[in-house]
Amino acid sequence: MENLQPTVLLDGIIFGEGPRWHRDRLWFSDMWGGQVMSVDLEGNTEHVASFDHPSGLGFMPDGSLLVSVMHERRIYRILQDGIEVHADLTKIAEEMTNDMVVDGKGRAYIDTDLKNVALVEPNGQSRLVAEGMRGPNGLAITPDGKTLIVNETRGEAIRSFSIQSDGSLGPAQIFAELPGTFPDGLCLDSQGAAWIGSPPLDAEHYGDGQFLRVLPGGEITHRITTPGRWAIAPMLGGADRKTLFLTTSSVENVALLKASGKAEKGQIEVVDVEVPGAGLP
Repeated sequence: MENLQPTVLLDGIIFGEGPRWHRDRLWFSDMWGGQVMSVDLEGNTEHVASFDHPSGLGFMPDGSLLVSVMHERRIYRILQDGIEVHADLTKIAEEMTNDMVVDGKGRAYIDTDLKNVALVEPNGQSRLVAEGMRGPNGLAITPDGKTLIVNETRGEAIRSFSIQSDGSLGPAQIFAELPGTFPDGLCLDSQGAAWIGSPPLDAEHYGDGQFLRVLPGGEITHRITTPGRWAIAPMLGGADRKTLFLTTSSVENVALLKASGKAEKGQIEVVDVEVPGAGLP
């Protein structure tokens, strides 16, 4: 098993979520910081928009950006001339919308309430397409567009679903059982492996985090440990999609956030890998 050593690209954020590579930049939500941002490979940042607890991001076929705003339970669309509500999920999401992936047709899959996956059509209509999961958190679509891969955080596993022609999902299948992990954040590479983040399994004790490269079936080929830091979400990007971006936040930061909502010890880290990213995001 290979253990890679990342370096810091960006610090001074609070809690990075939903990293996405698009137009030569990494786009991400600073969830606790209340803003959507982007950063290039030199660490130059741009402010995109402000929301209360933005989370998952995804790009529509026309290049416009969708943002899942957690407690509002709405998906916003950022256009060149402004921001509009793309979908209102308040009737199907009881508490929150979280991570998101958008397919090549502009259909968005969003995990909700730590138990379901919703589908938002390009016209904004929404419905639940998977229910009763144990903490869906992190989604990706295979390069052929036929399979949705979903972390099951509280189930300590990764699941897969066949995508039907109307966007509905088939029954859940096992991608990998990962006992002792807490899968959070997900991207795929060209060999069919999944990169995931894994914060401490017992969040109350704030242990060390790790990023894992997992093959279908559960073999772990690479591990990136993050001592004293939560491992939140990975994303493969760069010109050849061989730059692995990692959002992390100190365990002290997480404790302060829970106590007061104030801290600035989140980072985006980078490391080069041999196998390029594939699929969506």
